[in-house]
Amino acid sequence: MFVGLDIGRQYVKIVAMNKTKDGYKILDAGHRLVPEPNQAFDPDKTDTHHWVMAVKELLRQQNLNPKKIKLMATGISGASASVKQITTMEMPAEELESAMTFEARKHIPMDGTDAVIDYQILGSNEKEVDKIDVGLVACTKGVLNSHIDLLKESGLKPGVIDVDPIAITNTFTYLKDMPTEGLAVILDIGALSSSLVVWGSGQQYFTRDLPIGGHHFVKEIVKKNNISYTEAQDLLYKEGVASIIKKDVDEDQAGLGVAERSVYDNLVEDLRRSLRFYAKQTGQSFFLKILLTGGAASTPGLTDLISSKLNIDSDILNPFEGVDGSDDINFDNPSQYVLAMGLCIRAGMEQ
Repeated sequence: MFVGLDIGRQYVKIVAMNKTKDGYKILDAGHRLVPEPNQAFDPDKTDTHHWVMAVKELLRQQNLNPKKIKLMATGISGASASVKQITTMEMPAEELESAMTFEARKHIPMDGTDAVIDYQILGSNEKEVDKIDVGLVACTKGVLNSHIDLLKESGLKPGVIDVDPIAITNTFTYLKDMPTEGLAVILDIGALSSSLVVWGSGQQYFTRDLPIGGHHFVKEIVKKNNISYTEAQDLLYKEGVASIIKKDVDEDQAGLGVAERSVYDNLVEDLRRSLRFYAKQTGQSFFLKILLTGGAASTPGLTDLISSKLNIDSDILNPFEGVDGSDDINFDNPSQYVLAMGLCIRAGMEQ
């Protein structure tokens, strides 16, 4: 059994799968709140103890025995790591490792003495003969050690440690054929931030962390409606973007819905600027579709809002669609498991 464990700021999520001759069969998936149920999420009051308890409770809830896990993969958030694609000459593995350490110092803005560096070969470069595209990944030793300590305190053996944007990419490439033309865009909406990933066949891999997440959606509703955090969450889940816009009209610009709209507008504007930056840097701007993932991706009306403002088709990515075994499990909000599934796939790649 392979396991992907997504330790988010507000929820921990897990996906368990077995490898088959045709790919993977899903065995289980579940999630657990990091704060206690019915309590307001406060990122400033969430510490390692809360995450450890949430992971332990999740394993107990899903009846997963850590001793039966063949290999587990976890992820470090895009905000805590740097990911950069470079092109280099094909070379033996031992030479490539040395070369990547050198390249990382040039391309990744971190103190070399404090950085932990890894890389993944993305494939042959389609424009230059005898060259390959490589994904460089780096984080600080402090970030990595804190992550490992959390896993050990949770009673788990650290296995593969990936970075969230690459795990998200793993899920997409497992579910869908890579477009031969055009660019895939994924926006993973977390609690405090969102990870943007843009890439295509033979195109530059790009990721950026956007400082807006589902927590900010809820906080705006709390502020303008003078209701509790849990009440605001319920309002967001039930009525979503459309209700906020409707309220603004009904109140005749009284301000009830202005802030709610503005937080979505800020997210869309950050997305617009990031896509413009990518287009300017690469000369490529054929964005095929924006796929939303993460817990807040299912906010009613959000895909329509993004589509209308950016004039790019948007949809929600279901990581379990067509996957063996998924018909036997009842999934609540499937898009929240995209990252955990990508991590599980990453664990399977090691065997």
